[in-house]
Amino acid sequence: MFLQIISPTKTIFEGKVSSVKVPGDEGEFEMLNKHAAIVSSLTKGIIRVIKQDTKIEKFEIKSGIIEMQKNNIILLIEEAN
Repeated sequence: MFLQIISPTKTIFEGKVSSVKVPGDEGEFEMLNKHAAIVSSLTKGIIRVIKQDTKIEKFEIKSGIIEMQKNNIILLIEEAN
């Protein structure tokens, strides 16, 4: 899968990943390879990214929107301070 995490001022992350877990409005959910297409709003919390080399990166957000389609994920987020 290919992930982009974008804030209003910069691209925060861009690269191939194995898994993305996000804080949805109705609870945390995870996307894996070949996940169904989805568009959802996000709430305050932590985005957890498992990169293809199995390293984990975490990003704290205030809110955002996620779209996944054809193994491409775009996260438009507001960063937490």
